Amino acid sequence: MSNEYPHVQVSRRVRTMLIVLLAAAGLIATEGILSRLHADKMLVAAAELREITPVKMIMPGHGAAKENLRLPCTVTPYYEADIYSRVNGYLKTWYTDIGARVKAGQLLAVVETPDLDEQIQRAESNLATQKARLQLAVVTAQRWEKLLATDSVSRQETEEKEADLKAQQAEVNAQEAELRRLKVLQSFNRIVAPFDGVITDRNTDIGMLITTGSNASIPPLFKIADEHKLRVYVEVPQNFADRIENNMKAQLYFPDRPRQEFTATVVSTSEAIHVDSRTLTVELMMDNKGEELMPGAYADVAFTLPTPEHVLRLPGSALLFREGGLKVATIGPDNRVVLKSIKVARDLGKIVEVSSGLLPTDRVIDTPYDSIADGDRVRIANGK
Repeated sequence: MSNEYPHVQVSRRVRTMLIVLLAAAGLIATEGILSRLHADKMLVAAAELREITPVKMIMPGHGAAKENLRLPCTVTPYYEADIYSRVNGYLKTWYTDIGARVKAGQLLAVVETPDLDEQIQRAESNLATQKARLQLAVVTAQRWEKLLATDSVSRQETEEKEADLKAQQAEVNAQEAELRRLKVLQSFNRIVAPFDGVITDRNTDIGMLITTGSNASIPPLFKIADEHKLRVYVEVPQNFADRIENNMKAQLYFPDRPRQEFTATVVSTSEAIHVDSRTLTVELMMDNKGEELMPGAYADVAFTLPTPEHVLRLPGSALLFREGGLKVATIGPDNRVVLKSIKVARDLGKIVEVSSGLLPTDRVIDTPYDSIADGDRVRIANGK
């Protein structure tokens, strides 16, 4: 039976082979088409990737937990006074020169007061005259009281004498008060130290005309300073004002003592920002028991201040100067640009401190291109 229809078997074998060949050809063609489609897709993706701008991404950072603030300051004595004369005259003599250590109440100088002395003599004479008048008024009033008892004079005349007695007594009181005032004023011819300290200036000499008053045209006779403690005044910028607290310690540095560090303590602040300078005046106190430090010297004061947690740091190259103010370009979840407005608290040169408008998790574009705008698609070149 197998040899009876040989042409039928050959025909089936050929048909099978053709089917296999056609199937193989189809597979090959399909694989080629798929490979080409994949290649085209890869080319399109590569082209699109080339069109997306590559950017460098950075993350905002925090500074150190504490930072140093160093500012110039003014060093002044604990007490300081300009000493003027309360009387006019001529300087008779002085007893202390610059650099002299004096005690409270110690005599510094004596002023001759010829005009005042004459006024005192005249007041004493007027008082003596007035006392004589008072004595006469007393005698007269007593006599008229006796005459009134015998009805020799009228009551009205008697009352007039008594009124004159009271007027004379009042005048004596006034003359005595004037004499006391002049004598108190005369006592001011002795110039004395108001407190313990050192004489830092002397602007008078024997024979000089002394005029009362204290104004720019009249220099003080002496200047005295109490240097056992020093007051330090410093102007702190507004950005740091809220971090200054009472009893805070600070270090002082003097250029003539480069290897020494002195400690001062904050005792008070002005509690207000000065409009002209936008600074807070801070007063510190420091001991100067050996009086080795001189008031008026140049010095720097250094504060160690806590860094605010909300302040973030960025390189200045990340800033965009736009019409609406400072901005930074951030990368959103879909790799599209989101512009954010920020507020810079402090410019440190290459680094700026941002106080608002930015989160620690924001992905910031460093050195963004000039035409960058919201919604631009970007790719991160320095990471995945």
